[in-house]
Amino acid sequence: MRKLFNESLESVRIALEQINEHRMRSLLTTLGVIIGIIAVTLMGTAINGIDIGFKQNIDKLGPNTLYVENWPWRDVGDEWQLYRNRPEMRLKYANELNDIIYTNPDTNLRLAVPVVVKNDNVTRGDRSAGWVRIEGTNSEFALTDNADLLHGRFMTAVEIMSGSNVVVIGYDIAEALFPGGLEQAIGETIKIRRVNYTVIGIYARQGRFLGGFSFDQKVIIPMTTFRKHISNRWWGGYVFIRIEKHPDSSVDESRDEIVGMMRRIRQLDPIEKNNFEVNQTDILEKQFEPVKRGIAFAGLFVTGLALFVGAIGIMNITFVSVRERTKEIGTRRAIGARRRSILMQFLTEASMICLLGGFIGLALTYGLQKLISSALPDFPVVMSPDLIIIALVISILTGVISGFAPALQASKLDPAEALRHE
Repeated sequence: MRKLFNESLESVRIALEQINEHRMRSLLTTLGVIIGIIAVTLMGTAINGIDIGFKQNIDKLGPNTLYVENWPWRDVGDEWQLYRNRPEMRLKYANELNDIIYTNPDTNLRLAVPVVVKNDNVTRGDRSAGWVRIEGTNSEFALTDNADLLHGRFMTAVEIMSGSNVVVIGYDIAEALFPGGLEQAIGETIKIRRVNYTVIGIYARQGRFLGGFSFDQKVIIPMTTFRKHISNRWWGGYVFIRIEKHPDSSVDESRDEIVGMMRRIRQLDPIEKNNFEVNQTDILEKQFEPVKRGIAFAGLFVTGLALFVGAIGIMNITFVSVRERTKEIGTRRAIGARRRSILMQFLTEASMICLLGGFIGLALTYGLQKLISSALPDFPVVMSPDLIIIALVISILTGVISGFAPALQASKLDPAEALRHE
C-alpha cells in the first residue's frame, strides 16, 4: 500500500512537471473540458435557481391556499369559450363556503376569503403608477396572505363594513408615489378613479412571480369600497375565492372537499360537470417540470458534446506525449518500473489536465453567475457545493477515460524497442 502511495505521488509530480513544461499546449487541450464544465455548472445552477425561485414564488401564493375561480391555471387552447360561458363567480360564495366550513368540525379547510380584481391607474399629485392591480377583499385576507407589511397595518373589520376609503399599497407603488421616503406614505392620500384613499399600510418588497406579474404592483382596498367606486355595470371585476387549508392536510383531500362544497352551492346535478376550477400551486409545478427537463436536456447535450471534443483532444495529446517520451518510458522500464507505474503516470497526467480545466471552468462560471445576478436580481443564482464536487468528478473521469488508451499503449511498450526509439 505504501509503495502504491509513493507511486501515486511520483505520478502527480511528473504530471505537474509535464503540464508546467508544456503550459500553452495543456491550456489549449483543456478548452473542451472548460466549456463542458461551464455548461454543466450553469445548467445545475439554472435548475437550482428555478427550484429555489419557484419555491419562493409558491410561498408568496400560499402553499396552503387554494383558489376557486372560473379559469384554470393552464393554457385552455380551443376550449376558452367553455370557460368564458361559465356562470359568474360570486363574492357571496365565500360566505356560503365559510358556513359549511364552520359547521363541519372534520373539514380540512380553515377559511374562505373573497377577492375581486381590476386594473387601473393610481395617482398622487403629478405622480402616477399605471396598470396597477386593484384588489377588493375583507379583513380576513391577511390570514391567508404570506406577505409582510413594511409600514402601517392592514384593514380592520370596521373599515370593511363602513366602506372606508383606506388602502394598503405594494412596495413599487409606494416608491413611485412617495420618492421622498416610504414612511411618509402612511396617513397620506392617493387617488384611484379620482377618489381619495388614505394609505394605512405598505407591503415589504416581494418581487415578481416567475419573472412576470409583480406582487409589488398592487393595492388592496375594502370590498365594500371596491364595489362602490371601482365596479361598474359592465364588468365588476375578476372574482375568485381564496381558501386556506390546514397545513397538515392533504391537498387532494382539500380540493375534493372544495369541489363537493362548490357543487352543492351551485346546485349541480350528479351528471353535470364542474363549472368552476379549484387551482393550487401543484398545477404550476407540473407546468414547470417540462421547462426544467428541457434545460437539463439542453445542458447535458452541450456538456456531452464539449466533453467529447475535449476528451478527443486530451487523448490525442496523450498519444503525442507517449510518442515523445518513448525513450524515457524504455529507460524507466529498464531500471525496474512496472507497467502499472507507467499506466498510472499517463492516466494521472491526463486527469490532471482535465482537473485543471475543471478549476478554470468553475472560476469562469463563478464570474458568469455574478453577471447573471446583476442582470437578473430576482433570479436566485446558487452554485451548491454538490455541484462543484460533481464538476470536478466529471473532469477527473473525462481524463481517466480519454487517457486510458494511450496510457495502456505506453505501459505495453517493449523496453528494448523503446530504448532504441529515436
